[in-house]
Amino acid sequence: MNILISGGCKNGKSGFAQRLAVKLSPDGKRYYVATMIPYDDEDRKRIALHIADRAELGFGTLETGRDIATVIEKGGRNATYLVDSVTALLLNEMFPDMHSGAADQNAAKRCANGLLKIAKEAKNAVFVTDYIYSDAARYDEFTESYRSSLAYIDRVLAAECDKVIELCAGNVSFIKGGINL
Repeated sequence: MNILISGGCKNGKSGFAQRLAVKLSPDGKRYYVATMIPYDDEDRKRIALHIADRAELGFGTLETGRDIATVIEKGGRNATYLVDSVTALLLNEMFPDMHSGAADQNAAKRCANGLLKIAKEAKNAVFVTDYIYSDAARYDEFTESYRSSLAYIDRVLAAECDKVIELCAGNVSFIKGGINL
């Protein structure tokens, strides 16, 4: 089964995704695919919180900030993967040198293809992404390019996933696939 979870930042998506991944793999292997590359103390604190949250849940951790297609080779096909997050993965791939500001225009397709590989080859996959493209404001070219690329990846994943779920202010909405898990 493949599940896409979207919603606002710090809305409980990771904890919800962890619980779903455990439910999908009660007796099997499960991996937390950590995509965030920390840039500051706030990032490091967030990572530490996520590690603490999943400490007793039986996840192996695969630190994979780039080249997401390699995950299956690392963990095998007969496993459940929780990819957290698509948002951070795209940032890493699209802006490998954060200081230059130059965007890799092939990053979205590369990310989408790698994530689809996980969806098609893994026993189960849970993908966490951020819903960052609903406001009406127009941003600079850098930000709009990123938002557009994330929207593309989310559309590709939503089409492939059995369930699409949105979390908003603690409320869970099933967008695709119903509530049976």
